[in-house]
Amino acid sequence: MKKNSFIKGAALLIIGGFITKALGLFIRIILTRKIGTEGIGIYMMIMPTYTLLVSLATLGFPTAISKLVAEDKYNNKKLVLGIIPISLLINFFLILFMFISSGFISNNLLHEERTYLGLISIGFVLPFISLSSILRGYFFGKQRILPHVISNILEDVIRLVMIILIVPLILPFGIEYTVSFVILISIFSELSSIIIFISCLPKKVQLKEFKPVKKNVNNILSISLPTTGSRIIGSIGYFLEPIIFNFILLRIGFNNEIIVKEYGIINGYVMPLLLLPSFFTTAISQILIPIISKSYSNKNYNYTKKKIKQALILSLIVGIPATLIFIIYPNILLKLIYKTDLGVSYVRFLAPICLLYYIETPLVSSLQAMGKASLAMKGTLYGMIIRIITLIIGTYFFNVWGLILAISANIIFVSLYQLKQVKKLL
Repeated sequence: MKKNSFIKGAALLIIGGFITKALGLFIRIILTRKIGTEGIGIYMMIMPTYTLLVSLATLGFPTAISKLVAEDKYNNKKLVLGIIPISLLINFFLILFMFISSGFISNNLLHEERTYLGLISIGFVLPFISLSSILRGYFFGKQRILPHVISNILEDVIRLVMIILIVPLILPFGIEYTVSFVILISIFSELSSIIIFISCLPKKVQLKEFKPVKKNVNNILSISLPTTGSRIIGSIGYFLEPIIFNFILLRIGFNNEIIVKEYGIINGYVMPLLLLPSFFTTAISQILIPIISKSYSNKNYNYTKKKIKQALILSLIVGIPATLIFIIYPNILLKLIYKTDLGVSYVRFLAPICLLYYIETPLVSSLQAMGKASLAMKGTLYGMIIRIITLIIGTYFFNVWGLILAISANIIFVSLYQLKQVKKLL
């Protein structure tokens, strides 16, 4: 490994991340102004289900592949291609599940029938996300960052063009159809990534190479299942969030329109704004996995410690100034991006807490890279339990602010827990 590979890879990811974050921000501005607060509210109520199903569909395969490819002990081509049929089979059952359960979820859990079409649409998107994620994991393991950066930028360009050109044509048919289309756009964006990744593979792909090899599958599952366990636990908590939030607020007298609006403000305006710096920490985390995996497996603990410290310091260098800006100028930022000042008090309250979130992602990635995904999973499980309990009690006594308190409790606990585990290991 070259001495400066971490810095070079991180720099490329950060530049690419900045471009995609800028495009993503522009996409969110356009989308918010076209479908309004109510549309964003419906969209954000669907997102927890979307996140849970993506976690189940990908099953931690990208992280496992990245780690195994980085170790360079296997036939990487067979490793990657052999897991694809298993992934597609999992996706087939998830599509069936969504066709059967979407009506129940929309009417009985979310209490918003306009989410039905969006929930159905998730099923069609999942196979494309799974395939692109698996290929992405291979390139991260090889520390070939350019295909990832190019694919991300192309994805966002496709989303932006389709939102600008097609969303206005669908809006007259109803907000539920528009939200459904916004979800289906991922089919086209993920397909573009798949094409980029396949074109960058070193050798031509042959059909016989898609046959799963038992040893490879076992190696992948031994890493992916604990890894995805953490994500699934977090996704289940996120899935339950709008259900609990809706149920309690309806019971204490809020109407559905206000609930959808407030949920949209928090998860559609406030959290995306506060998580803008996360493109940097995500970039750091993605490049960290193969580097930490290789150094830790070679028992080079000092180098491992050095790289984790480097990642945390870089995350805070970006996170601290961003936090100060969020605290001082939340109204200007909200008006500039969303043409609204709704959520100013939420931004000010959550900004200092989100500083911990910026270091959480590199810490979790470090644990996974060191083969300690089970520890990360425990932290996520405990955090999810704390979040749900805080949400139930907080919403009952403090109404909408209960969700803000639940988000805060989760970030504080999980970040400090993961930090403690990394310090113990090193």
